[in-house]
Amino acid sequence: MPHYWIPNSSPTIKKQLADALGINDVSELFSDVPKELIVNRELDIGLGRSLSELEVKRYFKRLMSKNKVFNDPPPFTGGGICAHYVPAVVGSIISRNEFYTAYTPYQPEVSQGILQALFEYESLIAELYGVDVVNASMYNGSTAAAEALRMAVRVNKRKKVLIPSNVNPEVYEVINTWFLGTGVTINRVGYDRLTGCVDINELEVKLKGGDVSSVYVETPNYFGCIEVYLKELVELTHKYDALVVVNALPISLGVLEAPGVLGADIVVGDAQSLGLGMNFGGPSAGILGISDERMINQLPGRLIGATLDVNGRLAYTMILQAREQHIRRERATSNITTNSSLMAIASAVYLSLLGSEGIKELGESILLRTYYAIRKLSSINGVEVPVFPDGKHFREVTVAFKVESYDELHRGLLKRGILGGKYVGREFPELGEACIMCFTELHSKSDIDVLTSSIEGLLGGS
Repeated sequence: MPHYWIPNSSPTIKKQLADALGINDVSELFSDVPKELIVNRELDIGLGRSLSELEVKRYFKRLMSKNKVFNDPPPFTGGGICAHYVPAVVGSIISRNEFYTAYTPYQPEVSQGILQALFEYESLIAELYGVDVVNASMYNGSTAAAEALRMAVRVNKRKKVLIPSNVNPEVYEVINTWFLGTGVTINRVGYDRLTGCVDINELEVKLKGGDVSSVYVETPNYFGCIEVYLKELVELTHKYDALVVVNALPISLGVLEAPGVLGADIVVGDAQSLGLGMNFGGPSAGILGISDERMINQLPGRLIGATLDVNGRLAYTMILQAREQHIRRERATSNITTNSSLMAIASAVYLSLLGSEGIKELGESILLRTYYAIRKLSSINGVEVPVFPDGKHFREVTVAFKVESYDELHRGLLKRGILGGKYVGREFPELGEACIMCFTELHSKSDIDVLTSSIEGLLGGS
């Protein structure tokens, strides 16, 4: 029977399509698929009948009502994406039609508004990261990291990359996937169990071969530890003529030194913390910039530049387009065909709203909350925090528990209306029953007190 949700599903139309294609049955279109992989039964999906629009709406509203929203207190879950406050003006501005519905600004004469907004984004992020050039965004932080490392391979023609084991495992998986089939070897570098930072001695041993293209590092890293010896790491890497790619948390750069200032050759990041919200994990925007303009022809994605129009007025346009749509495919630096312009503009609005003093004050408030939480949690019997005693933390903290299963503790917190940390025992079994917790400007003193008293109660304390 025809289905009114599925176009061309009536038997008559199906027969007409089959006759036009010269086939007897639709299954002939899939003749190259092994028969053992083809499902030859009705799928057990749906509710057994077609639903009207009204019934569908009611059904999904009923499902959505089961969702638990954590606002009081906000979620403490770390691991890369954390809860931050998004000012109302951000959503208001990016909801304007000229931003919300805009496509690639190929025609500068009718796209000056969005081109200027993206130029401002590039300028703001370049200043924040301390580099010369930033592109008009990538998809997210992980794809920006992968693009940056592939760019480094193109620049110095070496086929080995060093990546510490204290980086976000999900980012590492994306990098690893993007290097499949390229002939590039990825070697891992360990971390210091006292600081949580990259093991500099092991790094030097693996640099000595002289065949390393680049070293990738995150700060703060996956454990929430600031790479306090980042400048020394950069100098060591440059000693062996390798490039340094630094993935820095943008919201931390109001209180931490910009990676470009410390000597990073390529900087990347994820703009999620800059007014984008959590968005169920996306969308976000990937930050990618370079400290040396001589690498600009290898920079993937879009660049927006400032120029003068025929009347001598300031104008904006896309420049140095090195994508496969614009040049010979074998010369293209990337196959990224779009980006996250709307999210990039949201970040520009957010940074413009805060200004240089605001981003500094915000960083200080997050730093204070982080260390207040460490002090409170460390007073609980059965809790080890920080796991890296000599580490310096920002926003996220790795916490270990002397319990058989963190999952049981987590479920106990959920019953109290608290979303706890992200479990990392599977990714890093050497840390035991541990999780990563996040503390931002959204978490008040009383929120942190509620978290710690709840954990204490669940662990059998007072």
